[in-house]
Amino acid sequence: MSDQPTVLITAATGNVGPHAAAELLARGARVRALVLPDDPAVGRLPAEVEVFRGDLGDPDSVDPALDGVDGVFLMWPFFTLDTTTAPAVVAKIASVPRRVALVSSVGVHIGLEPVDNNCHAYLESLLIPTDLEWTFLRTTGFFANAMGFAGQVRGGDVVRFPYGAATRTSVHERDLAAVGAEALVSGGLGGRALLVSGPERLSQARQVAIIGEVLGRPVGWVDVEHDAARRAMVDAGWPPSYADGALEYFATLTEEPEVGSDVVAEVTGRPAGTFRDWVHERVDAFR
Repeated sequence: MSDQPTVLITAATGNVGPHAAAELLARGARVRALVLPDDPAVGRLPAEVEVFRGDLGDPDSVDPALDGVDGVFLMWPFFTLDTTTAPAVVAKIASVPRRVALVSSVGVHIGLEPVDNNCHAYLESLLIPTDLEWTFLRTTGFFANAMGFAGQVRGGDVVRFPYGAATRTSVHERDLAAVGAEALVSGGLGGRALLVSGPERLSQARQVAIIGEVLGRPVGWVDVEHDAARRAMVDAGWPPSYADGALEYFATLTEEPEVGSDVVAEVTGRPAGTFRDWVHERVDAFR
């Protein structure tokens, strides 16, 4: 690994990618981003990022972006692409020794997600037997998931969604990105599966209440029946299996809070950001 490594970020324009780019740049890395040819969100990336057009669904299109790369911040766009091409993509990444930080899921960490559902656990299983220096970032929820409430908050004083009592240890996307950047630039985390969470246990209803507090007006919560919520999620573009898995998981979190860790502070040397901090940063989206 050179003093100024080159790192490629896949699925780079989502909730995590721009933060990953900023964290890598702050650590002295050269940063590349793999984006779809027609991606309208390229402007979210820092200007210093070198953009490569390609598609994980077309493994050969990834070759130019991988040429000369020392590490890969690997995210798979599960909502828009299945994992049919994942073995070929991993083979290309593994063609030379590299560091890889894979954004995985708490579902793998707690044994809820099996390999044969072709999601995060499946990607982990592809990486483990390679010669890559891999690190798995088994994240809990993202704070950005609360953006799903923004329309209802803007339009009224109540959010309607299922399982308001579901209690999560969600993490700021920037903190997840920082842990991945440390793994890719500083090293020392190879072969580790890290549970990456935020510092608090907050129910979904409490998250909404905090949004209201930052806005300066009360915002309440009304539970929606499971089947109605599933229909709405699928209509909004969720793959049915993902909607089912999410709702079943939320139901369990009404009985026992999500697991958490101090990994962000341990790896980065700074405390993990709070949900209230995140809301202050994104408050205009809720006005």
